[in-house]
Amino acid sequence: QVQLVESGGGLVQSGESLRLSCVVGDPPFSLITMGWYRQPPGRERELVASIDGAGSSTYIEDSVKGRFSISRDNAKRTVYLQMNSLKPEDTAVFYCNTPGRRYRWGQGTQVTVSS
Repeated sequence: QVQLVESGGGLVQSGESLRLSCVVGDPPFSLITMGWYRQPPGRERELVASIDGAGSSTYIEDSVKGRFSISRDNAKRTVYLQMNSLKPEDTAVFYCNTPGRRYRWGQGTQVTVSS
């Protein structure tokens, strides 16, 4: 069973930045498109960004475009989500997984943005 371990969340003020990390325990990591999801309180989990195995193609959801970026380090089996200019509406638990939700969910990392 592949393990997904997210970290990097926290409590920040509006306008600040955070970088989330997700370590993926799967040897063929460089072949796998990975994504970041967010789940605001009381809402569905949604994909906000994804990156292909080589790191050459990315998808950023419209509501966070220009503020969020995704990257990966295949040697470290880690995918990152850089979040800038955070807003209170970004408050959510963030998870990583494939766009097809292939793996069992990790514990997620809480991001709370105060106004």
